[in-house]
Amino acid sequence: MGFFDKFKEKVSGFIKSTSETLSVDKIKTGLTKTRTNFFDRIRNTIGLGRKIDQQLLNELEEILITADIGFEATEKIIDTIKKNAAKYNIATSDDIIELIKLEILNILEASSQELNTNPFHIDENNKPHVILIVGVNGVGKTTTIGKLAYNFKKLNHTVLIGAADTFRAAANEQLEIWAERAGVPLIQQKQGADPASVAYDTLHSAIAKKTDVVIIDTAGRLHNKAHLMAELEKIQRVMKKLKATAPDEVLLVLDATTGQNAIQQAREFTKVTPITGIVLTKLDGTAKGGVIVPIAMEFKIPVKFIGVGEKIDDLQPFNPVIFVDALLG
Repeated sequence: MGFFDKFKEKVSGFIKSTSETLSVDKIKTGLTKTRTNFFDRIRNTIGLGRKIDQQLLNELEEILITADIGFEATEKIIDTIKKNAAKYNIATSDDIIELIKLEILNILEASSQELNTNPFHIDENNKPHVILIVGVNGVGKTTTIGKLAYNFKKLNHTVLIGAADTFRAAANEQLEIWAERAGVPLIQQKQGADPASVAYDTLHSAIAKKTDVVIIDTAGRLHNKAHLMAELEKIQRVMKKLKATAPDEVLLVLDATTGQNAIQQAREFTKVTPITGIVLTKLDGTAKGGVIVPIAMEFKIPVKFIGVGEKIDDLQPFNPVIFVDALLG
């Protein structure tokens, strides 16, 4: 019995709870470049059977690091293989891959990942559920908001978007397009307006209309951290005047194609605001999807969603077992 067999029940629970929004096939397809860069190279390196020696470990280490698994996670994985070397002696690729799966899953589980949680769940007694979206410009915040709104609406929730990125000229226009695609209303003001005012108006309208979900966009000016911190603090402060728990979630959007830069962005944003979850976008466009592992390892923040394509239904709920199986399937 393979290692992953014991997780079937948990995975089936996750699939059942997210059946309206989850597509395992989309995740597998979206990870094709990373899988080719990672899984295929491991199989080719090990071949039909090689002794687990320092040469093999060095080659595996290089593969892991170039797939952006990260130095610390790579060390843990290599250490696990070393500890099991005597057991396997002459390794097959299946043996090594099983050990790598085990260690990556351990890392993701230790990072507050839930195997069977529905990321679209909202507390029916605490509506509207308020989500604040943060991240630098260009990572896919706008498309993420549109896709999130689409998924929540697909689950029969009413949604309202607030365009609180009033700094960037094209931000409102882009958000309008995605709100229209998702079929949800948008609250916006003119460029240069106070972002906190937009957030307040959006939440006020949502409460009045008994809306289920509020999604607030924010500016991504990380180069001016003091200004960004003040802006995010003010947005949260004014929303709490209307709803004490707002925001219920703060999701950080990161672009997987930027590799190690995504990790640096996460470091900076966790300094300026409490992050409750991560959205990793553009996984279909990179061979370095393994960056999820060091992000989860360093920040102990759950990855909630992954972007595996440009279509409106290509934002997928993240599950560690499904991800690892798609990566090393």
